[in-house]
Amino acid sequence: MSEIEHSITKTRHRRPSGRLKKTVVMVGMMGAGKTAVGRALAQRLGVPFLDSDAEIEAAANMTVQEIFARDGEPFFRQKESQVIGRLLREKCGILSTGGGAFLAEANRRMISERGVSVWLNADLGVLWSRVKHKDTRPLLRTADPRATLGEIYEARVPVYAQADLSVLSEGRVSIEDMVDRVVSALATRPDVLEPE
Repeated sequence: MSEIEHSITKTRHRRPSGRLKKTVVMVGMMGAGKTAVGRALAQRLGVPFLDSDAEIEAAANMTVQEIFARDGEPFFRQKESQVIGRLLREKCGILSTGGGAFLAEANRRMISERGVSVWLNADLGVLWSRVKHKDTRPLLRTADPRATLGEIYEARVPVYAQADLSVLSEGRVSIEDMVDRVVSALATRPDVLEPE
């Protein structure tokens, strides 16, 4: 059993933490844990887990990398906004977004109006340790991916800091404990999470 599966299994045995009233949108850098923490959070709250990249890939019948290569980043970002808007309208759940989704002002506004954004705030060292062995990140296909990640990080952190809520994502913290941190942050917003 993988670490993620183990954490999700353990999370199932914890009590739910309230009733979700708005979609929680996980934002942050690649490697911050948006998908892993988002899945476990959805399991804890008993709501659907949605992934904007997975929805785009299913609709296009192509991977994100293939869309970037064939159609370019601007086309991908347009489709991403459309998908996020649809998911925010259709279902109340936990939505994991790609690292660049929150950079568009229109997306930030749409997310805050219809849901709540939660920034998983991980430092550069943690992010690099998580992404350095993966070749599925189109933006890191450069001569110096570590430097590229640093540049992306410096450019994006001020934008992520505009999220409705921020949760520190440290390298040694388990997924289960990250879910606890997110639930605690959500508990400060009764318009989002109604206590039991």
